[in-house]
Amino acid sequence: MTAELARYMAEWSGTLGRQLGVLADRSGNISHVIVGDARGIFIPELADYPLGRKVLRGLRLIHTHLKSEPVSQDDITDLSLLRLDALVIIGLKDGQPDNVSLVHLYSSDSKISHEINGPMPFQKIETAFEDFEIIVSSTEEALQSGRTGFDVKDRRERAILVSVSTGPRHVQEESVEELKELAGSSDVIALDTVLQRPKEINPKFLMGQGKIKELVINALNRGATLLIFDQDLNPSQIKAIGDLTELKVIDRSQLILDIFAKRAHSRDGKVQVELAQLRYRLPRLTGKGTAMSRLMGGIGGRGPGEMKLEVDRRRVRDRITILEKELESLSRARKQRKARRVELGLPIISIIGYTNAGKSTLLNNLTRSATFVEDKMFATLDTASRRLRFPRERDVIITDTVGFIRDLPKDLFAAFRATLEELEDADLLLHLVDISNPRFEQHMKSVEKILSDLGLSQKPQLLAFNKEDLVDMEEVENVCKRYSGISVSAKKPETFHKLLDAIEARLWPA
Repeated sequence: MTAELARYMAEWSGTLGRQLGVLADRSGNISHVIVGDARGIFIPELADYPLGRKVLRGLRLIHTHLKSEPVSQDDITDLSLLRLDALVIIGLKDGQPDNVSLVHLYSSDSKISHEINGPMPFQKIETAFEDFEIIVSSTEEALQSGRTGFDVKDRRERAILVSVSTGPRHVQEESVEELKELAGSSDVIALDTVLQRPKEINPKFLMGQGKIKELVINALNRGATLLIFDQDLNPSQIKAIGDLTELKVIDRSQLILDIFAKRAHSRDGKVQVELAQLRYRLPRLTGKGTAMSRLMGGIGGRGPGEMKLEVDRRRVRDRITILEKELESLSRARKQRKARRVELGLPIISIIGYTNAGKSTLLNNLTRSATFVEDKMFATLDTASRRLRFPRERDVIITDTVGFIRDLPKDLFAAFRATLEELEDADLLLHLVDISNPRFEQHMKSVEKILSDLGLSQKPQLLAFNKEDLVDMEEVENVCKRYSGISVSAKKPETFHKLLDAIEARLWPA
């Protein structure tokens, strides 16, 4: 920052009657010259200077105030939101530089704030910025250390979870808790949760623009790389929020799709997940514009043909067609396996339930098998079938299905419908419920809704409450009486006798 630059900016600012601004990098190169109006300047996109995991952008903003106004709240918001190295305000008097202020961020007790030096007489400008490099480096160091628990070597995504709803508060809180579990299942670090309850939803950002700026500042302070919204976002909302925040933005459906993509191992599962992802992404593909994307012939129409966006869309549609055909082929193979089971005349039991209810653990310990088990939502996606022998030489096929969840994304539901329709062949649905989860009643309702959507509500069901060892026994007995169910602990085979007796009574009534 030189006296020469300050005088030059002040002269033109006074002549035009507009605020002027320049953005300069750490080498002193000016990247942008900004002409505003009498009240302020508009800072353009800074795509060439991304933040990423850095705490400061590496740019300083120098701009004029026509009437030597003090540093404004808008100035502070720009500094915090854009993570500028510093903000320099040149106050004008009679078209000449009168005073100068230097503003920069600092961190104290893990809280991010700002420090204003000045206003000081313009004549002191040369000495005022002698320690600028020291100020920037110490600011950067303080901001980095203020990111509690931040490990630069940890490459996992760090997310702020966001819920914007006009519904009942307790429903919103429960939904965000589930979102936190989903984030953990996708190996995302949840840094903070933000709940907002506006009178009406903002169609562009969900929340008000002021609130979303607060959210971004909070995300930057904590070193977040990702915003996860509990509500489904349309393509324009994802773009608008992403452009404003410069962070990756996803919604609940996209998070669930990501988990499914990680956990699918069988060919069935992989095809169904890829199909769901492509159906989800197709309407969200965006480009610079579609004005030239139509194929035209004749004078004025010859030229580029299909633009990249249209080519991408066509490729996605072609891939969807291929996957749908493969899904049909896999469905035929499932029907053949079903026919063989019918020939054997073995009853089929399907274990259903909310995700992470303990279905795979129960299957493993009932049949002494080794299906993959992990204490995470959607730890297993692929259907597993095992034979279970009862006394008197009676055998059954017992099947573990994909876990259910509230508001299963419609693209995912459509893709997994073929797998879920296998439940139609079951002679008994064993509905397993995690009684230790405080939201178990809502989970039961979600499972019942999905069964209703599949037209399976009338199927014979046996209700079993899992994880009885984690809850007071008196409470377990009361819940079992209320819902006419039985209780087990999937990790303790000695608790299975009630379950096996109940299954036997349902399949082979006396």
